[in-house]
This record gives sequence, structure tokens and C-alpha cells, in this order.
Amino acid sequence: MESSADVLRDTSVVVITLDSGEVYIVASLSTRTDTQVIYIDPTTGTLRYTARDGYDVFKSQNEAVDFITSGSRWLCRNIVPARAILGYTTLGSFGVLLVATKLVASIPSLPGGGCVYTVSESQWIKVSLQHPQPLSKSESKNIQELTELDIDGKHYFCETRDLTRPFPSRMSVKNPDDEFVWNKWFSLPFQKIGLPQHCVILLQGFSECKNFDSLGQQEGIVAVIARRSRLHPGTRYLARGLNSCYSTGNEVECEQLVWVPKGSGQSVPFNTYIWRRGTIPIWWGAELKLTAAEAEIYVSDGDPYRGSVQYYQRLSQRYDSRNRDVANREKQKRSALVPIVCVNLLRNGEGKSESILVQHFEESLNYIRSSGKLPYTRIHLINYDWHASVKLKGEQQTIEGIWYLLKAPTVSIGISEGDYLPSQQRIKNCKGEVIYTDYDGAFCLRSHQNGVLRFNCADSLDRTNAASFFGTLQVFMEQCRRLGISLDSDLVYGYNSSGNYTGYVAPLPPGWEKRSDAVMGKSYYIDHNTRTTTWNHPCPDKPWKRFEMTFDEFKRSTVLSPVTQLADLFLVAGDIHATLYTGSKAMHSQILSIFSDDAGKFKQFSAAQNVKITLQRRYKNAMVDSSRQKQLEIFLGLRLFKHFPSILMNPLNVPSRPHGCFLKLVPSMFTSSDGGASLLSFRRKDLIWVSSQTVDVVELLIYLGEPCHVCQLLLTISHGADDATFPSKVDVRVGRYLENLNLILEGASIPQCANGTNIIIPLTGHVPPEDTAVTGAGARVHAQEASSPCMLYDFEELEGELDFLTRVVALTFYPLAPGQGPMTIGEVEILGASLPWRSFFSNEEIFARYVDFSSQPKGTKSLISKPDTGLCSSVNRVNNEPISPQLETSSSFIDLLTGDFGHSDSVSLPVSNYALHQGGDLLDFSEVIQPISVGEDHSMSSSSKGASNHHCEQYTRIFKFLAGPQWQDRRFDFVEALKLEIERLRLNLSAAERDRVLLSIGVDPASINPNSLIDDVYIRRLYKVTSTLALLGHSSMEDKINASVGFNIADEGLIDFWNVSAIGERCYGGECQVRAENGEATSELSNHSSSGPTSIFSCSICGSKVCKVCAAGTGAILLEGSSSKDVSSYNGVANQGGSARGASSDRLIDIDLTTCKACCSEVVQNALLVDYVRALISQRRSNRVADAVKKSLNDIFGLTSPNFIAGAKHETRGGAGSMLEKLTGGEESLAEFPYASFLYPVEAAAGSAPLLSLLMPLECGLAESFWRAPSSVSSVEFAIVLTDVSSVSGVVLVVSPCGYSTSDPTVQIWTGNSVDKEERLCAGKWDMKSLIESSVVPSGREKSLKDKVPTHVKFTFRNPVQCRIIWINLSLPRFGSSSLSLDRDLCLLSMDENPFAHHKRRASFGAEFEMDPSIHAKRIIVVGRTERKEIVASAQGSDPVNVRRWLERPPLRNRFKVPIEVERLIESDLVLEQFVPLASPLLAGFRLDGFSAIKHRVNHLPLPDFDMWSVNTLLDVKLTIPAVLYIQVSALQEPHGMVTVAEYRLPEVKPGTPMYFNFPRQIQTRRITFRLLGDIYAFSDDPTEQDDSGYRPYPWASVSLNHASLILIEYCEFVQTTILLKVGVQSKLVYNRSLAF
Repeated sequence: MESSADVLRDTSVVVITLDSGEVYIVASLSTRTDTQVIYIDPTTGTLRYTARDGYDVFKSQNEAVDFITSGSRWLCRNIVPARAILGYTTLGSFGVLLVATKLVASIPSLPGGGCVYTVSESQWIKVSLQHPQPLSKSESKNIQELTELDIDGKHYFCETRDLTRPFPSRMSVKNPDDEFVWNKWFSLPFQKIGLPQHCVILLQGFSECKNFDSLGQQEGIVAVIARRSRLHPGTRYLARGLNSCYSTGNEVECEQLVWVPKGSGQSVPFNTYIWRRGTIPIWWGAELKLTAAEAEIYVSDGDPYRGSVQYYQRLSQRYDSRNRDVANREKQKRSALVPIVCVNLLRNGEGKSESILVQHFEESLNYIRSSGKLPYTRIHLINYDWHASVKLKGEQQTIEGIWYLLKAPTVSIGISEGDYLPSQQRIKNCKGEVIYTDYDGAFCLRSHQNGVLRFNCADSLDRTNAASFFGTLQVFMEQCRRLGISLDSDLVYGYNSSGNYTGYVAPLPPGWEKRSDAVMGKSYYIDHNTRTTTWNHPCPDKPWKRFEMTFDEFKRSTVLSPVTQLADLFLVAGDIHATLYTGSKAMHSQILSIFSDDAGKFKQFSAAQNVKITLQRRYKNAMVDSSRQKQLEIFLGLRLFKHFPSILMNPLNVPSRPHGCFLKLVPSMFTSSDGGASLLSFRRKDLIWVSSQTVDVVELLIYLGEPCHVCQLLLTISHGADDATFPSKVDVRVGRYLENLNLILEGASIPQCANGTNIIIPLTGHVPPEDTAVTGAGARVHAQEASSPCMLYDFEELEGELDFLTRVVALTFYPLAPGQGPMTIGEVEILGASLPWRSFFSNEEIFARYVDFSSQPKGTKSLISKPDTGLCSSVNRVNNEPISPQLETSSSFIDLLTGDFGHSDSVSLPVSNYALHQGGDLLDFSEVIQPISVGEDHSMSSSSKGASNHHCEQYTRIFKFLAGPQWQDRRFDFVEALKLEIERLRLNLSAAERDRVLLSIGVDPASINPNSLIDDVYIRRLYKVTSTLALLGHSSMEDKINASVGFNIADEGLIDFWNVSAIGERCYGGECQVRAENGEATSELSNHSSSGPTSIFSCSICGSKVCKVCAAGTGAILLEGSSSKDVSSYNGVANQGGSARGASSDRLIDIDLTTCKACCSEVVQNALLVDYVRALISQRRSNRVADAVKKSLNDIFGLTSPNFIAGAKHETRGGAGSMLEKLTGGEESLAEFPYASFLYPVEAAAGSAPLLSLLMPLECGLAESFWRAPSSVSSVEFAIVLTDVSSVSGVVLVVSPCGYSTSDPTVQIWTGNSVDKEERLCAGKWDMKSLIESSVVPSGREKSLKDKVPTHVKFTFRNPVQCRIIWINLSLPRFGSSSLSLDRDLCLLSMDENPFAHHKRRASFGAEFEMDPSIHAKRIIVVGRTERKEIVASAQGSDPVNVRRWLERPPLRNRFKVPIEVERLIESDLVLEQFVPLASPLLAGFRLDGFSAIKHRVNHLPLPDFDMWSVNTLLDVKLTIPAVLYIQVSALQEPHGMVTVAEYRLPEVKPGTPMYFNFPRQIQTRRITFRLLGDIYAFSDDPTEQDDSGYRPYPWASVSLNHASLILIEYCEFVQTTILLKVGVQSKLVYNRSLAF
């Protein structure tokens, strides 16, 4: 809850680490009165917060800490007190939390309130996670380097004021300017859980204030705030000039704020002045050479001024007073100009290295003026060689020179002035712009600064800091004068000083005379016009008068103590900016102390200090800058695909805890066990659960605490001395309800591992049997032929069902040897992706806006056309209809993680000419989710329903057209096969649907597999180029997104990344000179005719005119603009600035340019095709996620009803909390979705609200909607699993607003803790008639839908019952019963919508129904208290000594290593063949160490709706169909030859983890082979560990069976001697760096 401004407290944060390793963040914000507890999941690192009182919301910090520690601080491993949360993220196996442990109030109180804190000490807290995600060495190193980033003293924040804009900001602190938010990426996890303000908005730079006086008393306060832009982050030689984000290196916005402090209730006058500093806004850089005194400066040889217009456009929009003065905007003339004055301090003498920059700076401004793109902006350049002036004229004359040049622009730009008004009456009298705040008062701005001065030198450091100080010093004098603070020295002594160095004295007006008092010697003035006298000069002081003074005049006429205080601020600010940019303090700062009496001493010391700083900078620039650059990029969330190529940035949830439970007790040898509950507890991770004696199967029936789509199963290996007691196989079944669970994994191998090992078993959704029958390894025409690895993409991808409402998971474990003893089981965790239900239910504004938005159809970006909407379908081709090349964009999106609405910041990107999408989904969830109106045809939007016959027919026609008349015998080439796949994906056909079509016409699908249509050498080359293309594309897209900060940039290009021509599409002809796609255009499938209208481009390489069809995609520009080294390594991805000189550093890659296909090599064009196929596959996966989300929301809210959309807009949701409190009597509601759900489905009538709507929070949904059973059903039973084990006191049934009468249905309720109905207890049976007659609640129709308490009936138990499951049976009397009212009296449970309506009426959801009574309800509310009990250790059974002895008993077998005679790698290193000695014993199994390979997140160019700042990614597309590896073992068995022994599905473990797999039976053989199968193409090696000197022919070397590694054969001795084989794996992936196009 929010706190009022007058009771603010200091923010306090406590990070608690328990002995179990669990980490809690306890936060008590100054802006709230309560305390929140945020839990870091110890497995995946995701943050968890439910907003439940008494669970993670408490009244005080002490209460929260006591709850976490159970009142004993001794249970804490570590407690870190802090003052603020600065950020958090999850990186693979680690969570990284950054907190500020000490703060300094650098500006204790801003005008109007608000404290600015500078982080003086911070602490990185590294949380080890249990998820065994493999991390490469470079990723682990990067995590460590991130935690070494220096935060202290260089970052600041304000909890209550927006500091990202000039003071006073018109925006709330919740809506900062992204350009200056440095922890935006680090704050995303807190946004996802609905607590964005718990992570402060961190700015980098300087903020501090000082009090100053003129007459010996405090007169005013001056504050300097400098905020560095994050759009071009980096160090000195890696971030200079412009970058592709239209920002310059070391760009800083500075603000000087002066105000007069006042008492409480008084107005506070203030004024502000803004200026900028940064490097020259052109594309340039500097190359550091150790042998030279200065770095070599160079300017890009491409278009060095590209982006300059956008840079000044951003400044113009920010500093245009018309954009800020909202009140007077209509009165202002549009012709007013915005001045931007650039003060260039570079050396401009002949032979100076910086002179080239001066020349280009002038040329860039001429270019901007000639472009005419900034008609209301005037850019003026002032060249002032600072160093030359100091050397020739000295410091004082240099200062006078800068004053002379700055006077006119400074006076023209002016300052902003205003007052903080604490009362409403004063606010009403405000004559300027009123800016309201979160407090009671408001700001009244009388004038606005219009325009800005911008200072620069080469690095925007030493000279810039000095020149900006002397320029702002004059402004400071004027600010004080306007506030009534006189800094004139003659007023200090009470008389005017004599001589030529006095301050300016204005002339007297006519009729005035100046005289001197004979006694006091003080001047006074006589007004002869009115015959009055005064001590004060009749004319006000002259504005900006000190600009006209010499240095000595300024010094002698000014009180210097405020000047030296301001200089101290600039000294510290200069050191901070220099440290951030160069790693050392500022140089040549002695000039800032020129007004001090010790200026001479400081100058002598500074000379030696400058030499020292120069050496420090040279060392750090050469040795440390690359590491610091990496730290900044990671902290900002940039280039994460390069720094963490395998880490998924959206960790999964663990819904199996803390509220998950077993629906059946798990049999155990321990007589006093807890029924298996401890198997789901992280705090019992060391548990060894022992099953009943001699069981052959152990089944765990798990109810998830929150609905999700199940993605992974995590098992903790637990056993005694014998590792064979842990199960060897597992089956997994999932479903929404306990009935009809779907088998998604059967017989998955569980290796024998060391105790405590964590293994991940990836899970897919249920795959229909009809799909597995036609696609995959088991459906190949030639079953004996092993398929080649799908290096380019998975041609046989099987798609499993996606369901975000999965609630029940059944695990069936099988022992290694049945009947030989009990099994041991460790902790079990289910990992999945959940929807943000709490955001939908808790925020009425989000809910209303969501419903309103979902009623309006929106277009959405997609590469896949929906049924009957693809404008490039073959139907349209037949009609020769033109194709729109640009996707329709949508400006709004719904954040499904937070439920928030907003405007997408992603940059609009045109897609391929035949990749148009016109909606068709309720929620299209690719990266952004956009609902559309109901009533559209969604029948084919889900792949589970299959594509329409129409689409299959289209695919058949396209196939036959491409194959020609002899299509039965036609063999496709590589490009044709890829384009056929593109058409398949465009038509939204799955691989199984494609294979069914091909098999139906007698075509083997394997014959069109592109992976097998080119040779190994070329496919390896193509793989590397395509991988590099993906990385370059993501870099480019990141820059475009960041470039849009501050203003909208429309991408008007007609050519997208790929620009792949469709089948049958030919050159436009006409002016096109390339004719790359030449030939006779077919009338059947061609999109364009040669005479049709077209756009003509110019090739940037050969200069030829080219049409869109013959132009290559912009991805070709990225590849051609990169060197061969860049193409083959991650390190070649250019940084944003391009300032580091190299093969591509001085060449600007402009992806807006065009190149023709004739100038592109074959491998580049094919790489674009492959990448486009990958992008289409990813888009299809995203669309499948969107369909699953849509279906889940429909099954909760019933969104397909038009009445829901129309009614929800006007739904009143206020007062729900008090209404629920009256219904529950102040107790808790124990059965609210999403934490509670039904165990079994219950049939609903047509038009009824969904079943799960019965458990929605009371305030959600329509007042007139309710669930209704079919009229033919006379009895229903609801089985509800509660949120947690609870003490239930009763049930409240909320019914339709029509009321009820006195018929006699019965209600019976049972309670229990397992699904076994024989164990449940009856809580009571109620006769409705007697209950109504004895109730004080009147029956009948509600008078108004807005009644405080809805129509309901409460069933109260005699005594509270502790349970987890509750059954509610509702029964109607059968027809003909004596108790049935013949006049069709209505009752609570058998009520029509309107008892007074005619015979036929409509239900709430539009369906007609008869007047027959039917069971119905609106809400089911279970009332009681949650029993919050910690799991305690259970006893070890009735005979703990025997159990302990059994666990500690060593196995009867031992493993021994024996030699191998011969071994070799064959078939692309994917098969290891070994020959064992002739006298070898029986083989029993093999050992495999965990692979060190990584799975890259990025393998294609970004999709059109790519958003790097998205917080709404529910499920990474990689997890919809996870990459899985298999090991197939074959042995020579005479006379049958090689026989397959077994195939093992490999789990995911940490690299190097030994895994032992047992054969189904012991075998005797001389020859054995191990074949690696599965998604091999998805794995590769860490790029930083590549061996440049060697040559690896296969990119999957990390997961290949490498003969260079140590191969061991081991054997085990059971009763008889056997052997165990180990396949060692060595990670050695090497890219070929000499790739030529």
C-alpha cells in the first residue's frame, strides 16, 4: 500500500540467505507502509511474489524476517542489510543481485521534496542455483566480470522524482526517459512480478549540491546533476563519435539547479540551466599505438555523417520549449527556432591530428543544413582552440575569450524559472505552466529554456569540463541575480568600490539624483519627481552583466566563496566522468581553481599529476578497456547473445513448490513419513526417500501449485552406497485434470550418478500418434538408413501440444532390476512457464483496458499467413493480385507477464514480399501479444487442429508446379527444397502435415530434405555463414531499437533482411539492369507481371539499377560489410560505435543500402534462405504459443463470447475487497484461481461461463455471467484442490443475481488430503429449503447488480476441518419428486436467468435454453485459514538402524577398467566404433561424461516484432521443442550382423558429470558402436575456446564422440564379471576463419 508524503520512512532492504541456500529479499520502501518479501527460486533463479498477506506481504520488516527464519536468526547463513535494490538477473546457474549497502544524500531535498542518493557502497550477491544448465568457460568468466563492475560513487537515484528529464519533470518516476536509465535490463525481473518500483531507476554520472551565501548567512543552494546517456556506452577508444543508435560517446546531459530554501508552507523559487557535453557527432574513431604519443584519429570512409540528423533531431525535441510549455503551446508560433550551439574545443592548428575532426564537423553541419530535415532547428558551431589559447594567451584571457563567444547564445537560450507552490490557492494563481507532482503541491514554470549549448573536445573530458564550468559560471551569476541573491562584492562592505573595477551601475532615470550621507558615508537616491529618498538604486541590476567584464573585474566585483564551491562541484564531476570513460581522473583541472588563493600551488602540483594520469590512461586503454566495455554491455543488457550465447534470459518457474502437493500418498518404508511431501521441498534436498519393500513401480501424482506449460523435469539423484537403487527409467504424463492424462515421455533413461547430482529431462507436449506415424525416425521409408544430422534446421520437427493450464503431472519410476529391493528417490521438481494471472486479476485498469483492446481487431507482425489471409497464397498468385511488401504494424501491446498495456518500442521492420499476416488470433504471441475481436475464424490457428484441406491442396499444387510434369521422378536441388519449405511454413503446415501430403502422392519426404541435398564441405561453410548472419542481424536490430529512444524512427525500407523471391516470381524487367531472377514468368504462381508498377533501387556495390525481386536482403549488406574473420567468429560482431579500428571499424555498415543478387556470392544468398526458414520456424513456434495462450484465457474468462467483450467494458470492479470480506467473515478465501483448481472436469451447458471461472477472484468477470450445467444433469460434483493445507470452516456459493426460492436441492461436502474418496470425511449435508427458511438473507432476485453483497448461501461447518481437497456435490430433485414445485418455482441451484421472462430466453452468454431447471453457480468460495507449517524431518521408520544399514551397505559389484584393442570415429565423427578383446566378459553398460557443448539461443535474424526490452516472453521458443540427444548402442551379433542393443535419451547435466547407463541385457561381442542421434545441430562449442590452429570439419564437435579424448572400457562385477564402457567426450569446435564469398 502506498504511503502519504508526510510519513515517509527510509527504504530498508535485507537479503537473507538461509542454511538451505534459499535467498529472500525483504524490502520496506519509503513510499509504502508495508513490507514485501521476494523469493529467489533456488532452482531457476526466477523471482516469486504472490502479494498475499502473511505470506509475502507483512506489516513490518521484523515480522517478515521472523516469518522467513521461523523466529530464529541462527538459521541464516548470511544477512546483508542494504538501502536499495539496484537490479537482478538470472544467468544460467547463477542469480546476480546488486544492492546498495551505503548511500549518501548528495541532494538531501529538492525543491518540492525528494532526496537524491548517490551509491557510495554496493554489493554484488551471487546466488548459486540448482539448475544444471551447462555454462561455457567464457560465460562463467563473463558472469564473474559483471560482478566486478564498479558502481560506487558514480551512480545515483531518487525514489520519488524523475531525474531522467530536466527539473522539474512532467513525468512520474514510473515513466523515466530510457536514454538515461542504466539498470533497465537489470530491473526487468521486478517488472515481471509487478514490483517495478522496488528496483530504483539508476542513473550514471554525478549529483551533488552545496549551500552558499553572500552576506555571511545561507542564501541559496546550487546543485549540479550530470546524467550520462546509455545509448553509446563504452570506454575511451571503444566509444567515440556517433554509433548506429544516433548517439555519441561520453554523452552527458548536465543540469545546474539553484533555489532558495524556504520554510514549511512557503513557496520555493528556483531556476535551472541545461547543457550537453559529448564527442563530435560524426562517425570517427582513434587507434591507440603504443609507439606514438597520440592516438591516430580517423573518420569513417563510408558515410561519416549518417545519423547526424537524427542526433540533432533528438536534441531539438528534448530542448524545444514548445514541447515543454503545454499551457502556452497554442499561443506560440510554429516558426520559432530551437538553437543548438556547438562549442568545439579541438586543436585546429596546422599539422594537429584533431584538425581533421574540425573540418568534418563543419562539413557535417553544412550537410545537415542542406538536407532541410530540421526546419525549426538552427545549429551554430563555435570553434575555439582551447589548448592553443591557453598556450598563447594564458588562462585568464582564454576564459575571457570563451565568455565573449558564449554571451550571445547563452542569453538567447536562457534559463527555466519557476516556483514550487505548496497550496492549491497559489497553484490557481499561477500564470505559467503547472506541473503536478505526487505530493500536495505543484510547480509553476514562468519561463523555459529554449535550445541547448553543447561542448566537446576529442574525449569530452578535460577541456570540455573546464570550458563548460566557465560558461555555466556566468549562468550561475544570473540565476542568483534572478533569485534575489546578490554576489556583488561591493554590497558586502556597504559601499561601492572605486576605480575601474567596480561592478556595473545602471544610469539613473530622469529626475533622480545620487548623494552620499555625511554621517554614514553611504549612498542614497533622491527622486525629485515624487520628493522621496531611498537607499536602493531605482533601476534593477543589469542582466548577464558579468559577461562584459574582464577576468579581473569579475574576480574583484564578485563574492568568490560561491564560485569556489561551484568549482569544487565541477572538479568532482570532471573526475567521475573521466574515470567512467578512461579509468583515471580528469587532467588540466587546475584552471578550475583559478579563483582560489592557492591556485598557484595547485598548478605546480597539477603538472606532475597530469603526467601520472596520462600513463594511467594509456595502460588502462590498452589493457583494461575491453573488459570494462564488456562489463558495461552486460550491465545494460546489450549483446547478450554474444556474451551469453546459450543462456535463456527468461527462466522457468517451479510450480511444484511451494504449494504443490501429492494427490496420493507415496508408499515408504518409513512408518512415520509425511506421505512424500518432503520430495517437493527444497529444504529437504538431502532427503533419501525409500519406497516400500520390493516395489516394481513408484508413481508420483503431483498437483502443481500454479497452472503452467510443463517444460522440464528436474531430479535430484539420491541413494545410499549403492547407486542402483535410484530408478532407471521414468514415464511422464500431464494434463489439466486427473482424468485422461497424456503420455508425453515414455521410458526415459535415468543414468546412475553420484548422490546429489541434478539432472534435467526436457519435456515436450503431447504429440498425436498420427504425427509420429508419418514423421521422425520411426516413420522413414527406409527404416534401416540413419538420417544425416540436421545441421541447417530440423526437417522432421514433431510438435507437441502446448497447454498453460496443465495442473497434474504423473511420474512413474521403474527400477533397474525389478523385485530386488526398494527404490530410493530424491527431490522432484517440475519446471514450466506460467501466465501472469495475478496481474489480470489484481489490476482493474489493466483488466478493463485489456478487454477493450481485445474487442478491436489489430494487425500483427508475422512471417506466417493464417488460413485464408495470406496474400501470397497460391490463390492470390493465380489471380495475379499484388502483394503488399510492408507488414501492418500495431502501436499497442499487452504485456502478458505484467498485464500492462503500452506502446511497443520495437522498430517496424518490413518482411518478405510474401510474408504478410493479417491477424486471425485472439492473442498472437510471438514477442508481443495482441488480442483481436472475437467472431473471426480461429479454427485453423492452432497446429493441433491441423491445416485445412485447402492449404494441403495448395501445398500439393505448389509441389507439382515446382517439380514439373514428371514430378514423380523429379529430384529437387537445394534452393528449390528450401523454397518449398518456405511455402510450407507460410501455409502454416507442420512437418507431419507436410509428410502426410507427400506420402499421399507417393513422394518420400526425405527426398526434399535440404540437409541432405548438398555436400558436407559446402554445408559446413553455409552453417558458419548463417550463424554469423544471425549474430550480425541481432546486433543491427538492437541498435535500431536503441536508436528509437527519444523519438520514433519509421523504417520505410521496402527490402527486409531476407527479401526471398517466391516460387515462380521473376524480375520486374523495365529499368532493372540486373535480371538476377530472369526467365519467363509463369501465369500460375507469379506475383508480378513485368509491366506492373515497381520500385527501382541502386546497388551500393556495382551501381546498377535493380528491382525488388533482383535485390538481395539487407542481411547481405551485413555479411558483405564484415571481414572474413568477422564472419566466422563471434568476436567479429561490431560494437555499436565502430570506433575500434580494424577491417570493418572504419567502414560504416549501412543496412539501409541495397545490393543486388548478382553482387552477392552464392553462399550469402543461400544463407539468407536458410536463415529465413529458421525464422519462419521460430515464428510458427511463437504462433503456437500464442494459440495456447488464447485458449487458456478463453477457458478462464470465456473471451469468445461477444457479451463478455461488450459487458466487461462497463463492469464495475470497485469495492471487491470489502465485498469478499463480508462473504468470508474476515477469513481467507482458500480456493482462488490460479493457486486452486478442479481435479476433474465438469460438463457445462452451451453458452455457460467456463468451469474455472467459478474459482476466479470475486471481482473478475461479468456480474451477469455464471457457470451452468446442462439441464439434463441433476447432480454434479466439484473436487477442488485448495491453495494449501488449510483449516476450512465453510463454503460460500455465489449464484446468479436473479436470486432463489424455497425448493429443496441438497448440498453435500467432503474433505480430505488425497484423491482416494474412501479416505475423505463428510463435512456436512444441507437441505436448501431449510437453510433458506432459517437464513436472514432474503431470497429472490437482486435489486441491483451493484449490491454490496451478491446473492449467496453459506454452508458453515460445525468445526473447522484441516484438509487440502474439498468435494462439493450439488443435487436437484428428480422430476416427479414430491418436493418439486409444479409451478416451476426457482431455487438457488436451479435458477433460470430471469424467472419472469417468456418461454424462450437467452442465457448470459447468448445461447438459448429452455426453462428446465439447471444447476448453476457464479463463484465457489472456500472459507478458512491457511495452515502454514514448515516441513520437518520425518523419522526413519520403525527400524531406523536397519534402514541406515541398508542405505550404507556397499553394492555387490565394482567397476574395473580394461583396455580396448582398436577404436575409430566414423560417419562425421558421430559414430564411435570399438573392438574389445576376444576374452572380454559380458558387457553390462557404459559411462558417458556430460557434454560441455552449449545450445545457442540465436540462430536466425530477428523477427519483425523483435523487442530486446520485452518482459512479456512467456516461453522461449527453444523450449517448445527442446533439443535432445540420444545415444544408440549397437553390437555385432553373429550371424545377424550389427544389432541395436538400446537407445538412450540423454538428460542434461553439468559438464563433466559421470553418467552410467546399463544395457537391457548383458551382451557378448567383439565389436560395439555408439551413434550420436537427435538434435545435434543445436549444439556447438564455446567460440572463445575454438582452436584456431587446428581444423575441425564438423560444427557439432562438442557433442561428437571424439577419438582424441581418452576412451575407457570398464567392467562391473555382479555375480559374474561384466564390463562397463565409457565414451569420453572432448569439446573442440573450430570455425574455419578463412571464409571467402
